[in-house]
Amino acid sequence: MPDSPASPRRSLGGLLAVPAWIWLLVFFVAPVGLVVWYSFGYKPGIFGTHANDVLSLDRYAEALSPTFFTTFQNTLWVGVLGTALCFLIGAPVAYWMAFKVRPQRRGLLIALVLIPFWTNFLIRTIGWQVILAPEGWLSQGLQSIGMLDGPLDLLYTRTAVLIGVVYNYLPLMILPLFVAFDRVGPAVREASKDLGAGKVTTFFRVTLPLSRPGVVAGVLLVFIPLMGDYITATVLGGAKGNMVGQLVASQFQTAQNWALGSAMAVVLMLVIALTIAVAGLLLWALSLPFRARNRLALGPQEVAT
Repeated sequence: MPDSPASPRRSLGGLLAVPAWIWLLVFFVAPVGLVVWYSFGYKPGIFGTHANDVLSLDRYAEALSPTFFTTFQNTLWVGVLGTALCFLIGAPVAYWMAFKVRPQRRGLLIALVLIPFWTNFLIRTIGWQVILAPEGWLSQGLQSIGMLDGPLDLLYTRTAVLIGVVYNYLPLMILPLFVAFDRVGPAVREASKDLGAGKVTTFFRVTLPLSRPGVVAGVLLVFIPLMGDYITATVLGGAKGNMVGQLVASQFQTAQNWALGSAMAVVLMLVIALTIAVAGLLLWALSLPFRARNRLALGPQEVAT
């Protein structure tokens, strides 16, 4: 039998995906594999890769020691709270852009959201030092209106790190949420209102569930790079804002202890994956009552035979 017309298309699609797979293998899988390999006690040398001592899990034990465990806790705290703040701030902005702004003006607003990305990450983070410093703009402004008697002691704290990460990663939350909200047609929201639901009920029972892919995308785009960020923590946090990214960078660049730095990086990847998995299970468990209520409202479904 002759091949169906869809077969050449599938073959062509597979060939077009080959460069993407090669890119993924070379620039993601291979580097991660090397980091895992180094974490067991191996490091690069003049004549190739050689062992520090023996192949062991000692570097993982050192990475999880009380000395570094506090830093992991602080990193997780900043990552979770920073992502939550990005969502709480970004969701209203994205909702307003999707439902309250004329389509002709949305392009300008998207450009304004992307303005921070027109500047180097390090430069815009250093800019916050000028604002948050004891003699900075924020401190002087609060003193001029009588809200402070002395300089503002905000720079080099975890609060300063939170402000920095929210500023740097907020656009990555707004854009996916805007796209997701924009795809929720006005007819669906109007139908909800016609059935007696208010604006708040419509948002939480209709708009937000239908926008779940955008919410997930925004959370992942913010949480994953935020957990590995060390520039914001170094510039705005100092010694009080230590994060794992700083420790990993120092082990590779200053201490030249690639094995310990790799072990920390692997532990950080596992913490990120575990946190995402726990959050997914929690959201799934919280959605069960709503699913059960919907089944009762819709009645029993016919089982296909």
